[in-house]
Amino acid sequence: MSVLPSGKVTVVLGAQWGDEGKGKLVDILAQEIDVCCRCQGGNNAGHTIVVNGKKYDFHLLPSGIINDKCVGVIGNGVVVHIPSFFEELANLEKKGLDPTGRLFISERAHLVFDYHQIVDGIKEVELGRGSIGTTKKGIGPAYSSKASRSGLRVHHLYHFDEFAEKFRLLVTNRKKRYGDFEYDVDKELDRYRDLAKRLMPFVTNSVQYVHNAIQSNKRVLVEGANALMLDLDFGTYPYVTSSATTVGGVCTGLGIPPSKIGKVLGVVKAYTTRVGGGPFPTEQLNEIGEHLQSVGAEIGTTTGRKRRCGWLDMVVMRYSHVINDYTSINLTKLDVLDQLPEIKIGTAYIHNGVKLTSFPADLHVLEECTVEYETLPGWQTDISKCRSWDDLPENARKYVQRVEELLDGVKVEWIGVGAARDAMIHRA
Repeated sequence: MSVLPSGKVTVVLGAQWGDEGKGKLVDILAQEIDVCCRCQGGNNAGHTIVVNGKKYDFHLLPSGIINDKCVGVIGNGVVVHIPSFFEELANLEKKGLDPTGRLFISERAHLVFDYHQIVDGIKEVELGRGSIGTTKKGIGPAYSSKASRSGLRVHHLYHFDEFAEKFRLLVTNRKKRYGDFEYDVDKELDRYRDLAKRLMPFVTNSVQYVHNAIQSNKRVLVEGANALMLDLDFGTYPYVTSSATTVGGVCTGLGIPPSKIGKVLGVVKAYTTRVGGGPFPTEQLNEIGEHLQSVGAEIGTTTGRKRRCGWLDMVVMRYSHVINDYTSINLTKLDVLDQLPEIKIGTAYIHNGVKLTSFPADLHVLEECTVEYETLPGWQTDISKCRSWDDLPENARKYVQRVEELLDGVKVEWIGVGAARDAMIHRA
C-alpha cells in the first residue's frame, strides 16, 4: 500500500452515480490516516464495510472512524439530522465501535429537521411522473433553506430562544407553501433542547481543526458522498443530489484551499449502477442487468431499493475525470463480472449520426443517443481469492488495462474482487 502524503489532503470520490464502494477504500486507507472528513451530503449517503465478517453501515458518519486511531470530522458542507446522527452512533456502538472523543461536527453545518423530510416527500409527489427518486431524508429542502439564507446551523442551537423563534417561523412558512401538514412544533423544540446538550461535546470549529491537522503534517482523508454524476451542477440535472459532489465540494465543504489537496482517488464500479430516476445510457433491461443486480447484490444501503444496472460507461468516466482530474482509480466489484462470457464497455455516444465529444447537458439529447460498445472476452473464473495483479486471469487484466487506456492512461491502482476488507488488489 502506498503511503499517503502527510500535510496534504487525500480525497476519495465517487466517479459515477454513487454506490461505487467508496467506503471500502476509505476503510483500507484509514489504517494510515489521522483524520477522516465528510464534506457534503447528509444521511442520504450510504457505505457498507465488512470487517472480520461483521457488516457496518455508515450514512452520516465518516467511515474512517472504524480505525480507532482515526478522528472523524463532519464538515460545514454537510447537512445534519441530529436524531439520525445519534441513532447511527448507537448502532455502531452495539457492534463494538465507540468513536467517543474522536468524532466532531462543524459548528457551521446546517441542520436537517423532520419537517424537511415531510416536505421532501410532498415535493416528490408534486413532481408526479417527473419524480427524481429522492431518499426523502430531507436533504434537498435543507440545502434549499441554506441557499435561501433561512437555514439553522449547529451553533444556533446554543442560543435556544432565538433558535426556537426562527424554527417556528420556518415551519409556519413551510405550511403556507405545502399545506397544514401534521407537525408538533412544541414537541420538536423540547426534543432539540435535549439534543443540543447531547451534541455539545461533538461540536467544533472544523475549519480550524482540519487546518491545524494539515499544518501538523497529519494525514487527512476526505470521503465524498454520492458521486460526480449526481452533482448539482455537473450531474444529470434535475436527477441529482443537492450538493457539490466534486473535488470542488471538498474545498467549500471543509474550508480547505485547493493547494492543500494531494491525491484525488476516483472510485469506479466495474459496471454501472444508479438508484432512482434519470437517464442511464448503458442500462441493461435484460438478463445481463438482472445478472449484475443479483450477483452484485445491488440493493441501496440507505434506501433498500434495487439499483439499475448496466455496462461500464467510459463517456461518463472521461467526463468525470475532466472535472475531478483523478490521480488514480479504484475499480470495484470486478468479481461480479466473473461468470460472463463476454463483457461490453460503452465507449462513445452517437447522436444523429455524430459522435459526441463529451457528456451532454441536455437530457433530450441524451435520450436520443445510442451507445457505441466495445466487446471484450470474459474470464469465467472466480477471482475472489486473488490478492495480486499476477493472480488475475489474463482476460481480467486485459479488461482493467483497457479501462486505463480509455481513461487517458489514468492508473487503476486498486481492484476490488470481493466484499471483505482484504479482497482488494493494490498495484504499486
